Amino acid sequence: MAGVNRAVEDSNRRMLRARDAMDRAYAQPLDVPALARIAHVSEAHFTRTFRATFGETPHRYLQRRRVERAMFLLRDTDRPVTDICFEVGFNSLGTFSRTFREIVGRSPREYRRTAVWAGVPTCFTMAWTRPSQGPPEGPPDGAREPGD
Repeated sequence: MAGVNRAVEDSNRRMLRARDAMDRAYAQPLDVPALARIAHVSEAHFTRTFRATFGETPHRYLQRRRVERAMFLLRDTDRPVTDICFEVGFNSLGTFSRTFREIVGRSPREYRRTAVWAGVPTCFTMAWTRPSQGPPEGPPDGAREPGD
């Protein structure tokens, strides 16, 4: 049994190494072959294991990480949306806008217009505004919908 736990631990460590690389170099062109090399596994194994470990594909994780950074820049700077798009690693304004809307639910311009600086530590702001991995699935177990 210890061998299985050690294998899982080793696999998790490899996936964390690749995820940390994405966090550090999110604006750089990163692809699955490069990330798989960082994790020291094959491309197919990397994609499969990353998704099983973190609940989303490496591509989606990287997109979400880039959008998180763009949210900060949109909220805290007056830089043009196009500049922010390229700074966070997108190669196309159209792809950036579509991906931003899918993840955040608003266009970058709408987000900038409605984002409010709360005057709280950045770590709290990041946690509160972190884009979710998908739409909410309804109320938690035992909770009631409004009006019930």
